[in-house]
Amino acid sequence: MSKAYSGDVQYHINMKQGDVGRYVILPGDPKRCVKIAEHFDNPVLVADHREFVTYTGFIDGVKVSVTSTGIGGPSASIALEELANIGADTFIRVGTSGGMDINVLGGDLVIASGAIRMEGTGREYAPMEFPAVANYEVLNALVKASKDLGKKYHVGIVQCKDAYYGQHEPETKPVGYELINKWNAWLKLGALASEMESAALFIVGAYRRVRVGAILNVVANQERRKLGLDDPMEHDTEAAIVTAIEAIRNLIKEDKTVKN
Repeated sequence: MSKAYSGDVQYHINMKQGDVGRYVILPGDPKRCVKIAEHFDNPVLVADHREFVTYTGFIDGVKVSVTSTGIGGPSASIALEELANIGADTFIRVGTSGGMDINVLGGDLVIASGAIRMEGTGREYAPMEFPAVANYEVLNALVKASKDLGKKYHVGIVQCKDAYYGQHEPETKPVGYELINKWNAWLKLGALASEMESAALFIVGAYRRVRVGAILNVVANQERRKLGLDDPMEHDTEAAIVTAIEAIRNLIKEDKTVKN
């Protein structure tokens, strides 16, 4: 991909080369950016345009950023494309999800090794035969961070969809028969959680030759609720945030070692 736009202000994120670090955390919610930036040294608000809010600061002396993507693949792909245009090359999505596997509880962390492409954005980048998978370096950094911090985590496949209410009220939709049958298939295949951005980010990341990973806070698990099992709820994303911060520390160390 040409870097022809690297010196220009990017149309949607409203930033240019030098405004962000090579390492960027990607939450969906713009309001979560402040919470994440509090973990940086000397964070500064550098852009606030549409759903894209960005703070830039430092971790261990290295410039890092956080940029919100909004909800879903279309806006997430725009953020990733434009951030890559201005020099970012390593991304960690920090988001929320709903548990699917009954062993995944609210408050657990899910590290996505890959994503089911039940979304539309990736179709405009790659044929459906191409898998949506995380970068192994980012994946390993997230796993190490989770272990070192003593977090309860799961690693595996997540389901990525476009319609939130297609998941939560499939029986009300004209194509509910398809949604329900596919959901049951994902369960049989061991999908851990459902969310809305990772598949698009993994596909666009592959196309742009940048590193992308994802760590998700599990809010609750509707499958446990259906079975009458305990279904704790956890909306606080702090555990996922601190794990992503530690993972970036791991990546910074590894990248310096490789460079040297």
